[in-house]
Amino acid sequence: MEPAHPQVSVTEAFSQVPRQLFLPEEERDSASSNVPLSIGHGQTNSQPSTVADMLRLLDPQPGDRVLDIGSGSGWTSALLGVLVGRNGHVTGVERQQPLIERARKSLSLASADLNDLGTVEVMAATAGVLGLPKAAPFDRILVSAGAETLPAELVGQLALGGVMVIPVQGEMLRVERSGTEEDDVAITRHGWYRFVPLVRG
Repeated sequence: MEPAHPQVSVTEAFSQVPRQLFLPEEERDSASSNVPLSIGHGQTNSQPSTVADMLRLLDPQPGDRVLDIGSGSGWTSALLGVLVGRNGHVTGVERQQPLIERARKSLSLASADLNDLGTVEVMAATAGVLGLPKAAPFDRILVSAGAETLPAELVGQLALGGVMVIPVQGEMLRVERSGTEEDDVAITRHGWYRFVPLVRG
């Protein structure tokens, strides 16, 4: 029987996944700066401290299935891949095809140096659809775009006991599904952040 994958901390994941690999060439000199950086198409590679905050709230476990909505450069998807380990699975969803292609190349480069990376894929969002309902349920959902209200359809894609981290009207929410109904959730609030808007597909 294969031994359990050891828990990796968020700090360790950051040390294993170089941010510069996921940035356009003109932004790579700024990779160590704690600021959001443009990746084109109106999207950014989020501020590292914000990403760290969200990952700690999400608390992905080895072997988890994770949905990463608004995966952008693919950096956060790669970090999640390290956190869930070789038995986990991360699916990033992105609207912009050029970003998807670039993220896939960056993930390929990063994975060559990561022995315990889970399966990480980046897919195109479906027009008019939030998340990946056909692939649900997920143990964790990370949303890197700001919603106006908590999307019931994303709560519905969580497994029982699953956790979603999502900014709603600028406030970071941790949402844990506690029952079979979509309104069976426990919500905690974790400060104010700025994100690009969440768009369906």
